[in-house]
Amino acid sequence: MSEDEKSLFEVLPSHLDTGLRGIPVGTCGTSFVDPVDGVHYAGYPISDLADFDPEDIVHLLFNKSLPTAEESAAMKQNLASRSVIPEGALDLFESIGEGQGHPMDWLSIGIMALGRAEADDDILEDGMNLIAWMPELMARLFMKRGGRGDIARPSNPSLGMVGNFVSMLGMESDDAHRAERVLKSFLVLHMDHGGGNLSTFAGKAVASGRASLFSSIASAMNALSGPLHGRANQSCLEFVQKVGTSDSNEVEAFVRAELAAKRPIFGFGHAVLRAEDPRATVQMSIGEEVCPDDPLFSTVRTLREVVPRVLGENKRISNPNANVDLVSGTLLYNAGFMKPSYYTTFFGWARVIGITAQIVDERNSRGGKGVPIYRPKYIAKDRTVRRV
Repeated sequence: MSEDEKSLFEVLPSHLDTGLRGIPVGTCGTSFVDPVDGVHYAGYPISDLADFDPEDIVHLLFNKSLPTAEESAAMKQNLASRSVIPEGALDLFESIGEGQGHPMDWLSIGIMALGRAEADDDILEDGMNLIAWMPELMARLFMKRGGRGDIARPSNPSLGMVGNFVSMLGMESDDAHRAERVLKSFLVLHMDHGGGNLSTFAGKAVASGRASLFSSIASAMNALSGPLHGRANQSCLEFVQKVGTSDSNEVEAFVRAELAAKRPIFGFGHAVLRAEDPRATVQMSIGEEVCPDDPLFSTVRTLREVVPRVLGENKRISNPNANVDLVSGTLLYNAGFMKPSYYTTFFGWARVIGITAQIVDERNSRGGKGVPIYRPKYIAKDRTVRRV
């Protein structure tokens, strides 16, 4: 081990109370993030994978190789064969009450409810089942919480996970095609992002105590639901709507006024990246394909041109470029999903896949013994002993 590598494991005062930012705690085999080229799944740059079917990326994350045509068909058939949700598992949606609670609460509750069908000591089986059940869970969540009753059409897993979801919502023709185009790429682009983001870390930490896959993933969804993590795409669409123009001068004036008021500029910057997020680049291309004349997308296009220049004037900002959240909410809105509060559930659906793959990897590590239970050390601020 080199001296530089050894220094990574020294405990320094600067490491404390920083949310473990940048402190190595484990290894990740599903993905990594390069500061310039962005996220890679099992070594493949995300921009090379954006047009794959989501089921193919499920295979990639679990097997660390892209599927052959035969393997792709086998994965799709595997998931389709598991797609029937345990009878009555989601009846509790009836008792929550339409419109009550954030959609992410419903997602977490739904995943926990599916845990009634937990396999006997087979976390991979549970993971494949949960992934297969997600399209109907999502459709029932959207319909029940939105006050639209039961799913519009019976589940048809032969349509693929995204096509089936869109069908169960009752979407038709061109709307269905556009929604499927946007959602397929959204799921692929959001499935995984290294091992240390909050939701992934939370899910793996819970799983390390040998909690069920369903409990672990529900915990990950609860972590994802916060405004500093998964709700960023919701906040970013609301920000784009607030801008309200695509005129370059007006957008620049708006951005400068927000900065002067010390309000955040959503959709830009990244904790790891030092260039534009390749996922944003891909989604911009999709926007030019499916909604080039959409007013919100026109605003996004102008923000992408103006904001990096304005933010770049501040030398303390290491990355003023667009991240994935700049575009994703606008594309979902254009695809017919008009309520931003639901957007994080799409993020959650994607992350169910990546986090499950990482949990399975950790459970099988160390020759099958699994990763030890997570137990980071906290140092007492004051060790003075006091007496009553």
